[in-house]
Amino acid sequence: MTELTHFYQKFQPTHYDIYLDINRETKMISGKTTITGEAKVKNISIHQSGLTIKSVQAGGQDVSFTTEDQNDALNIDLTKIGEVTLTIKYTAPLTDSMMGIYPSYYEVGGVKKQIIGTQFETNFARQAFPCIDEPEAKAKFDIAIKFDEKIGETVLSNMPEIKTENGVHYFDTTVRMSTYLIAFAFGELQSKITTTKSGVKVGVFATKAHKANELDFALDIAKRAIEFYEDFYQTPYPLPHSWQLALPDFSAGAMENWGLVTYREAYLTLDPDNTSLDTKQLVATVITHELAHQWFGDLVTMKWWDDLWLNESFANMMEYVSVDAIEPDWHIWEMFQTSDVPAALQRDATDGVQSVHVDVEDPAEIDALFDSAIVYAKGARMLVMMRALVGDDALRKGLKNYFAAHQYNNAKGADLWNAIGEAAGMDVATIMNTWLEQPGYPVVKASIIDGELTLSQEQFFIGDGVDKERQWQIPLNSNYDAAPKIMADKTVVVGTYDKLRKENGKPFRVNVGNNSHFIVKYDDELLKDILDNVDSLDAISQLQILQDLRLLAEGKQISYAEIVPLLPKFAASHSNVVIATLYRVANDLKKFVTPNSDEAKSLEKLFDKLSSDQVTRLGWQPKSSESNDDQLTRPYVLNASLYAKNPISIESAHAIYADNEQQDLSAISADIRLFVLRNEVKNYGTEEVFDNLLDEYRKSSDASYKEDICAALTATPDAKLIKKLVGFFEDSDTIKPQDLRAWYRGLLANDAGQQAAWDWIRNDWQWLDDTVGGDMEFTTYITVTSMIFHTPERLAEFKAFFEPKLNTPGMTREISMDIKVVETRVKLIEAEKDSVNSAVSELAD
Repeated sequence: MTELTHFYQKFQPTHYDIYLDINRETKMISGKTTITGEAKVKNISIHQSGLTIKSVQAGGQDVSFTTEDQNDALNIDLTKIGEVTLTIKYTAPLTDSMMGIYPSYYEVGGVKKQIIGTQFETNFARQAFPCIDEPEAKAKFDIAIKFDEKIGETVLSNMPEIKTENGVHYFDTTVRMSTYLIAFAFGELQSKITTTKSGVKVGVFATKAHKANELDFALDIAKRAIEFYEDFYQTPYPLPHSWQLALPDFSAGAMENWGLVTYREAYLTLDPDNTSLDTKQLVATVITHELAHQWFGDLVTMKWWDDLWLNESFANMMEYVSVDAIEPDWHIWEMFQTSDVPAALQRDATDGVQSVHVDVEDPAEIDALFDSAIVYAKGARMLVMMRALVGDDALRKGLKNYFAAHQYNNAKGADLWNAIGEAAGMDVATIMNTWLEQPGYPVVKASIIDGELTLSQEQFFIGDGVDKERQWQIPLNSNYDAAPKIMADKTVVVGTYDKLRKENGKPFRVNVGNNSHFIVKYDDELLKDILDNVDSLDAISQLQILQDLRLLAEGKQISYAEIVPLLPKFAASHSNVVIATLYRVANDLKKFVTPNSDEAKSLEKLFDKLSSDQVTRLGWQPKSSESNDDQLTRPYVLNASLYAKNPISIESAHAIYADNEQQDLSAISADIRLFVLRNEVKNYGTEEVFDNLLDEYRKSSDASYKEDICAALTATPDAKLIKKLVGFFEDSDTIKPQDLRAWYRGLLANDAGQQAAWDWIRNDWQWLDDTVGGDMEFTTYITVTSMIFHTPERLAEFKAFFEPKLNTPGMTREISMDIKVVETRVKLIEAEKDSVNSAVSELAD
């Protein structure tokens, strides 16, 4: 049921006293919540979900109440309006849903243990205590927690603990904050703590299943990130401490609870002696993303969920800004260009995609807003574009003023644009709203028409799309000064091309730096000029050429067959971003071939041709003196070589496995371990190898090692082992529900395992819904399926299964878009497979 009236309009809390008695043994919570606030009307509603309300008092007197489960409401009848103090007593179950208050399970030395943690975003605080569970309803909180405590256990919350009396832990009063940012946890934890230059305590906490040194990397990044943000935002960190806590069971990647940030273990703990550079970079960006939120989202919070992008897009940009400042040698913006940018460009080109800013009222639809490719990746790219436009000085000045004006309160998107626009002396809002309020993005066509260099913009679609004549204010970032800074019109004539080409002495290009959210289609003459001079271009420019051509091929504006002959031009690059983009294109060619066909063999030959010199140059084993680019490139070329069934690579990987089999497979260098394990399972796999790896998976607490084992086991070609593997999908002692999607996706992408994975999800959809339904990652099972299917038969099955679920709240957009995605891919393959395979065959021979 739609929440047409926000509960905050009727009752506005200022202070909560929350007492919780949590019993892990009985899985029961007993609570008492006292709320002081202002009643605007006599009949007020407070959120609760799954609570059994025992009594409600107003001003110490019992009052009548009703609960309305459909609306998550506790309706209370007051005798008067104005200031009131409510006292609500209740009980609630401790559930395994990874929402509200829930247990996380782990093992130490074969002994099963648990810690209790929380996840209240988006609207799950109401499962823990009655509250006005809306972002605008900021209040101060006093939290007191009692639990079935054992010696040596630790209890944490947003604020420091101030006293313990009769087994009750009392925490200091919070600053004014939203309910979804409240957090607490308790259990047997280890920690490492340091202090920033300004005196903020920073700590990393994890279970004792981890080695102590696995906390070091996160502690270092968190401390330096907070110091960076205090300087960049020119606004002090507002709390006494910043705790980072790794939870063994956690549905999201991480959550920015104010002062107690929670993470999946994979995104906080890591082995400093054997973790790949790309994993370190990923963990660092997750930590800096959550810490960016401590200001942007926590100190100033969106007024309602329609402005979710205010939190997420900004934190997504700032994670890169901060890591670039604290680890400049990593060139972290290159990761942005190979991960966020292609994700945003692919998703945002499908008709029906949401815009960055989305109107939403129904609580069931809120989680559907967390479309990572749009609210995170596109939104971040939109802000990167804005940052390039206004410059860092104006950005920092605008942010300082924004925080000063709205701290401990709420804001809307317009407030941000106004603050930055005022600092920059520019109408930022008018430019940015064309990107914020409209879905999709333009393709800018650059052509020579009657001798004149002419630019035009139109919306770009992958698949069928309805052109609604949308226009954008496009920061062009051209390398010719004659081109306008902002292209606001449909068509722009830049000038006489021959004259401009002579004056500039280089090929014409736009979107230099690839920071603006559009792609470019150059006509044949302009493109040939660029490609003839491609060696003189920097790595990002080379990436951009491949990126834009790939998307134009996906949108059927050119053919993939035209791109195939260009691939060898880039194959010898020593730049990771070029290699990453090259193999993004090359891997797209796999959809045009059927397994074990002559076309597949030709594609394998092409992959061998593209990768063999690089494999020879880099070798299998990482070297201590090699560049970051070489470290990051090796996985791409080894993967390509193994896809090509290169006999030397297959034997090299097998030899490394054999050398480590008796000692410790986890000790294989993390840079290559995935390829070694997967090669063994695919080419030498026995049931014994399978069982040993599965046993390693169960025992290990090293998240990156576990991910490698998952990727290896799901690649098995053995039908008997595939059946055995599916049997573990619902065994949470082996595969935690939070990790199941990776296992499902891996098996679905395996030609030998696809049928078994697809049968499982269709047969056991209800189990999946019961286990992870209601969680923001639930719909991504649909997304990952749509990313793999590419035949007419699978399309028909996909539609038959998901179309009846179209009216399920929170799933409508995802299902309708993903049907379009598969339909588009099937049509593209049908139209182009002959020409693409012919081009591949010609180049491979």
